[in-house]
Amino acid sequence: MKKIIYILCLLFLTAYNGIYAQTDLPHLERQDNSITLIVNNKPYLIIGGELGNSTASDIKYLHPFWEKFIENHVNTILAPVYWELIEPQEGKYNFDLVDNLIKEARKSNIKLVLLWFGAWKNSMSCYAPEWVKTNLKRFPRAITSKGEGLEILSPFSENNLDADIKAFSKLLAHIREIDSKEQTVIMIQVENEIAMIPEARDYCDTANELYKSEVPGELLKYISENREKLVPEFKNYIEKAGNNKSGSWEEVFGKSVYTEEIFQAWYYGVFINKLALAGKNEYPLPMYVNAALNREGYLPGEYPSAGPLPHLMDIWKASAKSLDFLSPDIYFPDFIKYCKLYNRGGNPLFIPEAEPSFAAAANALYAIGEHEAIGFSPFFIESIDPENHRLGKAYNILKQLSPIILKNRGKNKIRGVLLDKDMPVQEIQLGNYSITCSFELNDKYAAKTIDENPKAGGIIIQLSEDEYIIAGSGLIVTFTPIDKEYPIAGFISIDEGKYDNGKWIPGRRLNGDQNHQGRHMRLSYQDFEIQKVRLYNYK
Repeated sequence: MKKIIYILCLLFLTAYNGIYAQTDLPHLERQDNSITLIVNNKPYLIIGGELGNSTASDIKYLHPFWEKFIENHVNTILAPVYWELIEPQEGKYNFDLVDNLIKEARKSNIKLVLLWFGAWKNSMSCYAPEWVKTNLKRFPRAITSKGEGLEILSPFSENNLDADIKAFSKLLAHIREIDSKEQTVIMIQVENEIAMIPEARDYCDTANELYKSEVPGELLKYISENREKLVPEFKNYIEKAGNNKSGSWEEVFGKSVYTEEIFQAWYYGVFINKLALAGKNEYPLPMYVNAALNREGYLPGEYPSAGPLPHLMDIWKASAKSLDFLSPDIYFPDFIKYCKLYNRGGNPLFIPEAEPSFAAAANALYAIGEHEAIGFSPFFIESIDPENHRLGKAYNILKQLSPIILKNRGKNKIRGVLLDKDMPVQEIQLGNYSITCSFELNDKYAAKTIDENPKAGGIIIQLSEDEYIIAGSGLIVTFTPIDKEYPIAGFISIDEGKYDNGKWIPGRRLNGDQNHQGRHMRLSYQDFEIQKVRLYNYK
């Protein structure tokens, strides 16, 4: 009898542990020196695309695009969820759009990141429900310095916060109820491009009183405890202001439009922290906010002020601790610059929105290779033609390489390359070699292209001491041994090929004309390829 009871208990525990393992939620996990997204208990790389703002607002309109997503090798769609459509009447919720979105994604074997278009979308409150928009007394707007109302809900109103929390919490509870087992929804973006415009801060009565009051002790404590870790832009600003350790906002940070921006950023962060925490109490998925980047030479308010911008990262970290990370929407040409600004201070890089140009293909390879980004996602993905756009070809490579990339994250074995006519050469060190990558279109043998501003990009992965995978488009690559005793690198072999579920399948051997008789290896701009290189050294 005891033996039977023991066996039954063992079977129960085994079944319980199996259920528990299946329902572990998506989360971020530090692996070696990198942060990785874990989905269904496995590392996951977001090869993504963001829908246009209105695409997910109609079931029939969205339906035809799923086949296109598959053809573009997308594994994750970033899709808006609209407060006004979820709660058209206060306290009455309709999740039909969300349910259909999850259903369609499952049929296509695609994961979802949901974008909460709640209190703010691109600064404005255009997706708030009618019953919020029209009740100005109960749900007050932000006010300009001239006393004029804006189409922006004030973050200083408890009513605005409470209404947003109720709807957001209901959304997360609903997702938990219908999706905690399948885990189709893997992450949540809280609001969209939060910011103030056309002024640096809100001038409502509550904001004016708080601006004259003492800087919150929590922020001062964060600055004191993290002074040497602060981002340089913020650290330099407070040092110039005099390093006062207490007082009003202007006494601590100086009288400036940038101080007004810091103030506004703090209270945006406080609002978002409460909102995200309420959502996580219902269903603790990873959550982040995204930034509309600031243009150089413009002042806060001239650009969207007080969002999770590079120079304000510490303010957001201190005020919105329930968030998992901060993300940039990159439409500016200097892609490398903004990747570096967001991949620092322990903040993992995720690009939820980027220009859907041909350059997106190279940018995706660079971000995931050089910065071990959680993922990449160009905007308006439904507009990208799988046949005539470069993105799908780059995504095909990322899809094949995902197991190899995820296996080697944080081990100093992966690098990314991004070249164009203004930066035609990049030299990196990886393993025992200095690797020089040149812009292939500058070579006299390169095929011509009609692209106006072509970008070349690639990922380099060290597999062993003298073996590398190089994948991408538009690169000529040479190797130089770091060991000076044998200063010349030769190619034992260059093979083109592909990966199938992490297994290398070689194709042609490229040891002749394709590598210029052993002088270099080449990835033509006209295509996207994966090549495996084996090296030896001589003198």
